[in-house]
Amino acid sequence: MRYATLGRTGIFVSELCFGSMTFGGSSGIWEKIGNTAQQEADRLVGLALDAGINFFDTADVYSEGESERILGRALGARRNDIVLASKVRLRTGPGPNEVGLSRAHIVRSVEASLHRLGTDWLDLYQIHGYDAVTPFDETLRALDDLVRAGKVRYLGCSNLAAWQIAKANGLSALHDWSRFESLQAYYTIAGRDLEREIVPVLADQQMGLMVWSPLAGGLLSGKYSREQDGPAGSRRATFDFPPVQRERAFDCIEAMRTIGAAHGASVARVALAWLLAQKHVTTIIIGARNEAQLLDNVAAAALRLTPEDLAALDAVSALPPEYPGWMLARQAAGRVPPAR
Repeated sequence: MRYATLGRTGIFVSELCFGSMTFGGSSGIWEKIGNTAQQEADRLVGLALDAGINFFDTADVYSEGESERILGRALGARRNDIVLASKVRLRTGPGPNEVGLSRAHIVRSVEASLHRLGTDWLDLYQIHGYDAVTPFDETLRALDDLVRAGKVRYLGCSNLAAWQIAKANGLSALHDWSRFESLQAYYTIAGRDLEREIVPVLADQQMGLMVWSPLAGGLLSGKYSREQDGPAGSRRATFDFPPVQRERAFDCIEAMRTIGAAHGASVARVALAWLLAQKHVTTIIIGARNEAQLLDNVAAAALRLTPEDLAALDAVSALPPEYPGWMLARQAAGRVPPAR
């Protein structure tokens, strides 16, 4: 297992992050995502720790808080050895103020998350998205207060547009508040959209990138093809998310199947290895329903794709040119020094 610094924080996190969204789902959408109970969660967390994973991610909304409870119990006394992250923003109850990024909801939510996780602090606290109702300055000041109070070590964001990230960190710099040090975002070989605007912002702001749904909700697991629409009971069969341009994805799957055969690796492992080869990726969040899935995902850390492999995968997955990207690239020609 390799480790990288999370943005500018100076803390090292494993290149694979264990996501607990599959823990505890007993009804509704969460049951479709995963219903891992405590005993199996204990075993999976133990396997992850044994593999060198030191980064664990959850959210207050996952399984209506049950994910945090199960993860906290599974970590137990080992909590001090790991980097623990959670999130706030989505609806946690029926009331009008049990959603969003107001100071009231943030303070109430972090206290509830700490209680469920059985810890006094979170290493990384992330907003789970943008709240058009609450001004950024209220959200950022409330988050900074949590850092100053010692309940949160660092701040991160998720699912924001490039301009929102830049604006938020600009406000934080102006007021000397704690800033966002990481972004958690959707990114796969079949969905490279964030390379257009977000990756340049992350580089400019020296922020870490945490990838969620690196297998596109299971579509890149190797169980799907143009001829076979996945096994019965799979997540995609009941919860078709995140949105994917399927023809593009199947082109990628075919290329990964060929490369995987040459390496004796699964399609899923190749998909994860491609992400790990991208310089702007800090860590990939993996979520497993069982031991076999977890071990196959962990094995991606040992798979080294050749330059020829990467070139073939980049070619089949490349984004179509889009303005102003193609103009920026054209104007940069001759102005940007070549890579050493």
